[in-house]
Amino acid sequence: MSWFNMRCASPSGVGAVTWSPLACGLLTGKYNQGVPETSRAAMKGYDWLKERLCSDEGKKQLSKIRELHLLADRLNCTAAQLAIAWCLRSEGVSSVLLGVSNTEQLLENLGSITVLSQLTPPLVAEMDALLGNKPRSGKEAAKR
Repeated sequence: MSWFNMRCASPSGVGAVTWSPLACGLLTGKYNQGVPETSRAAMKGYDWLKERLCSDEGKKQLSKIRELHLLADRLNCTAAQLAIAWCLRSEGVSSVLLGVSNTEQLLENLGSITVLSQLTPPLVAEMDALLGNKPRSGKEAAKR
């Protein structure tokens, strides 16, 4: 087993690759004031995303995301960096797939590495409570 596999795999030897850590752009804040014409949700073939954003559940998610932006402001980072760092800090995550449209987005997303050291257990608990999506272990999920 290489160093990379040992470093990135969970105790069970399985690592996850997360995709869409910014939830199709929701976490960036671009949908806070509606659906911009230049956004993915306005593109042909993404009707499902626009419908999701405009639904009651989507509006609840956007409200939580605004609170997440306030938390990111406290940490002097962007919500995107905070979200990616949250994914990276998870024990079983080997890699986080980033989808960027330009160099500036890539550089911002890579800045999430500097946020990792700020993710203390109390802060992660605050984020989990805010978002209501604390990851469960396999044992916890099996109990349901």
